[in-house]
Amino acid sequence: MKKLVSLFLVLALALPFAMAFAEGNVYELAMVTDIGTIDDKSFNQGTWEGIKEYAEANGKTYNYYQPNGQSTEIYLEYMQQAVEAGAKVVVTPGFLFEEAVYIAQQMYPDVYFVLIDGNPHDGSYNYHTEPNAVGITYAEEQSGFLAGYAAVKEGYTKLGFMGGMAVPAVIRFGYGFVQGAEYAAKELGISGLECRYHYTGGFEATPEVQTMAASWFSDGVEVIFACGGPVGNSVMAAAEAGGGKVIGVDVDQYAESETVITSAAKGLAESVQQMLDAYYKGEFPGGESINLDAARDGVQLPMENSRFEKFTQEDYDAIYKKLVDNEIAIKGDKDVNDASELASEIISVTLVD
Repeated sequence: MKKLVSLFLVLALALPFAMAFAEGNVYELAMVTDIGTIDDKSFNQGTWEGIKEYAEANGKTYNYYQPNGQSTEIYLEYMQQAVEAGAKVVVTPGFLFEEAVYIAQQMYPDVYFVLIDGNPHDGSYNYHTEPNAVGITYAEEQSGFLAGYAAVKEGYTKLGFMGGMAVPAVIRFGYGFVQGAEYAAKELGISGLECRYHYTGGFEATPEVQTMAASWFSDGVEVIFACGGPVGNSVMAAAEAGGGKVIGVDVDQYAESETVITSAAKGLAESVQQMLDAYYKGEFPGGESINLDAARDGVQLPMENSRFEKFTQEDYDAIYKKLVDNEIAIKGDKDVNDASELASEIISVTLVD
């Protein structure tokens, strides 16, 4: 409670600045970015493109607000800027906004909030979503599964997973990747798969990440699933220098490097557009937590831009249908303690510090 009171005081002090900002243009659709920018080729960009496309197709004003730091207090300041500038709907991409949206949904009952990749909670993980908010999550384990399955069907047997922070969404991507690879190997009747597994601890492109990825490629790793936004840029640089291949994440990253064979994507733009359309039709699913899986077109591999030589559209359609029909059980972040528990006689998993 003391924390909430202090946050309200911070926002009250910020009000003069926000009101001055609102004297200019009015934007009824707003996005407050997560770490990064709207052209990060990943999570922020996918969300922003959904807002932009919807707004331009429907004649709505729109804007984005990029925080100058990472904290609930700072996020709330920028959300207030959006509200004071006329926002009717505020979209926030990333689990880091969970606490901020929990507070904002109560502060601004006439504004609607779309939280991508999370659900509002009070900081102690007591979850509650007001009627003017909705939480959207994705079945990342299914998207990762598709990526691992396709990689092995393509002929790769020495795999790598390089995630960013070990947060639930990233963990689910990685676990799915390992299980998808094993599933494909079973179908092919092969064994001896290897997977190196590492979390970088952040979502930045760094020389350290590039060096590790380069060492993996030089040691025989054929393809790395780069699951951490800009982390992927470091992995791609290493792949370009060392002749390796990369699997992108969140959005279709084929244009980022010739080394990207496919991307474990989420329907970010599509889900944002669905929520905006629901708002304007008076059908906003307030108070709900919506998980988008294969059955709801929430995950996919962008086959039209994938650089596969063996894995076909027919192969993809067949495995995707099994996910839609719930024929495959995939373990998630709450089912095992770490990726090493996913190892089997078919696939070994080496955790790399």
